[in-house]
Formats: sequence, C-alpha cells, structure tokens
Amino acid sequence: MPKLKLSDRQLYALIEAVKLGEEVKPSQQAKRKAFARYKIDGWENSKLTGIFYSIQRRLGLIDEVIEELVGVSPLILDPWLRATLRVAVEIAVFRDPGERTRQHLKGLAGFLSKRTHPYAGYYYYDLLPRILEYVPVIDSEEKRLKWDYMFPEWFIARMRALLGDEAEELLKALNETLPTSLRVNRLKASVEEVESYLQRKNVRFERSGRVETVVRILDPFNPEWLLNKGWVIAQEEAAAVASLVLSPRPGETVVDLAAAPGGKTAHMAELMNNEGKIYAFDVDKARIKRMNEVLSRTGVEIAETIKADGRKAPEILGEGIADRVMLDAPCTSDGTIAKNPELRWRLREKNILKVVSLQRELMESAWKLLKPGGRLLYSTCSMLPEENEENVRWFLEGHPEAKLIPLSGPYDPGFLDGTMRAWPHRHKTIGFFYALIEKKRG
Repeated sequence: MPKLKLSDRQLYALIEAVKLGEEVKPSQQAKRKAFARYKIDGWENSKLTGIFYSIQRRLGLIDEVIEELVGVSPLILDPWLRATLRVAVEIAVFRDPGERTRQHLKGLAGFLSKRTHPYAGYYYYDLLPRILEYVPVIDSEEKRLKWDYMFPEWFIARMRALLGDEAEELLKALNETLPTSLRVNRLKASVEEVESYLQRKNVRFERSGRVETVVRILDPFNPEWLLNKGWVIAQEEAAAVASLVLSPRPGETVVDLAAAPGGKTAHMAELMNNEGKIYAFDVDKARIKRMNEVLSRTGVEIAETIKADGRKAPEILGEGIADRVMLDAPCTSDGTIAKNPELRWRLREKNILKVVSLQRELMESAWKLLKPGGRLLYSTCSMLPEENEENVRWFLEGHPEAKLIPLSGPYDPGFLDGTMRAWPHRHKTIGFFYALIEKKRG
C-alpha cells in the first residue's frame, strides 16, 4: 500500500475536527464545521473523513496508547494537546505515514504552541518519537480482538461468553457500515410508489425479506424528499419488527413508554389504521419536538405526546387502561454500534446495573397500565443478557399473572425460551431483543 501523505493544512483540519467533536454532537457536524474552515472538499474531504471516523471508532484504543506513553488519562490534558495526540497516534500507530507526513507531524508542535501554550508544543515534540516507535504488546485473545476490531476488552469478553468463536463475526459486523434503511409509511404511500421513485432516481435498493415495508438503500442517496413527504421513516428492520410483534389493532388503546424519536409510535398508528389512541411518553423536550414533527409529517392522528417519565405513566393515565404497551426500554444501545461507531468507548460495564434498575422500574409501570388480557412488548437494542433475558426472567418470577408469548421469528431464539434476538452478523441489522408478555385474565 502507498504511504499516507498528509499536508500541514490537512492535519490542522483533522485536529480541529477531533477537538470540536468533543463539544459538538453529532460528530459529523463537528467535522463539517472544521473542514469548512480549512476549505477541505472533493477528494480531500473523502480521504480525511475516513481518517476522522477511524479516530472516532478507535478512540478508546488511541487513548489507551496515550495513557501508556504519558502516564495519565488523556482526559485531563489540555484539549488541543489531547486532540493533537489522538491524530498523531492514529497516523503513526495505525497507518503507514510517508517521510513528509512524519515531518509534518513534528511541525504540529508549532501549531500547538500557537493554539494553546508553548509548553504544550514542547511536550508534544518530546513525546512524538515514542509515538512514532510505539508497538503494542498483544498477549491475549481479548487484546488481539481489541486491536483488530476496536472494542473494550470487557465487552469482547462478554460477547465471547455469549457466542464463543462466533463473537469475532459479531465484532466484524459491528464495524461494517449498514445501508440506510427506510420503512414505508402506508398511511401516505405504498411500497411500490417508494420503489418507483427510487428507480426514477437510479438508486439501487433492496426490499427486506423479513419486513415487507422496509427498503434498504444501496447507493449514496439523500432521502430528504421521501422523509419530508412522510412517505418513509428512517428505521432499521429490527426496530420495525418490534411494532409487528406487539401487533396493535385498530380501536385499541396503546401506550409507548419511551417513544421518541417516534418511529415505533408512527408504525403502530399505521398498523391501527389511525383508529384508537396512542399515548407516547418521553422525558426530553427536544426529542418530543422532533417526535411531534415526525408524527405530523407521517399523518398520524391518534397519538398524544406526553413529556413525562414513563415511570409516572400509571399516575398520569390511570391503571388498567391499555390494550398494548410498547416498552422499547432505554439501554446501553450496544446493538447500534454499526450506526454509532463512537458509542463503543462510552460503554461502561459499571453503568449496566443502573440501566437495568431503570428498565425494571419501567416494566413495573408498563404492567400497571395493562388491562387483563393486554400485552407488553419489552425490547432493547442491547445484546447484554442483564438488560434482556435476565430482566424478563426477573419479571416473570415476580408476576405469576404474567405469561410469555413465544416468539418464533423472524429472528433467532433468545437465551430464554420464547424470547427472540436479532444479531448484526447473522441478520444484517442492528442488535435487538424482544419479549412479548401477556397479562392473564382473572
């Protein structure tokens, strides 16, 4: 492979993008802003964008290298120094820089001195030779997988415990870019109309074999027109399956306990032919606003959005009022890493218990809302058993009036009989878990 060539200007743009990425979310917005400042476009944009997202995916690994060399967490360093070190480690350790690029890396000492303080420039200049010579010590299978696939060792160990040697296929899949998935909104359009539009635009696509209203876009394409018309909603196949499993009927009362950004609420309204009532809860004002926009655009008439914690729903609505409850619970979201690469390094094993506690409180609220004979769908986009099968087992043990309704497709059985899991490497979608629970009559 040819040596990596980067100019001073390109390095400055990368450093500013990485620094800004700590302050501005989503990270692509930070990248666009920094690249515009340095007039990065065309082939340059494509090249540097690849490096920028590689840094985001490798961030925890890069920071481990920095901590090993510096002796302290990079999080306590000056922000400009931290961003410069991250770019330097990406290029020196994970790529093959040419001699000119290595010289430009040295020149970053002057850039740093101007941006923050001369001491930061001196410090970086002294450290750079050790970065350029760095070779990792890989003395375990977890470390090999960490360096090959860029995940925390604890997460790798968990996935190996679940899947054995198959875990490597999962880690590989989580590093692949998923095509954009659009779910056709039948309140406004047919699948055939959407496919005809895409054909006229010469865009390659494929229809999901599991959800007939989900279309995957296989070419670079901006679906803004389709989204603005309300013909489609951006939604992964596995997320669309959740509403199909719960299967609300026209005229029923449904509660969506963690509803924003509104994809499942809109899908359920479609399945109900806009007949009945959906109460859609979320705690975040900005997310509620976006959900209202989605529901308006897609022609949903039966949903009422409520800015409140789902745990308060029984107090707000009363108990025993719902035919169906959708609880797509807040979770660690590790199943979505292919869509959110930087998430992998924000995962903390110590936070799982806190998330599980919230999930269990929401399950209890959902149960209070249900009528006898009503059904609760408990789902997450996590692959960790604590958030999935273990929660369901705990709930069933505490509620003798609860009955698990066995799910037999379209995905694979979970680790508790009757539950179901979508796996990124097996099903080419995000990771997802499903459990359908019925409240027995009498």
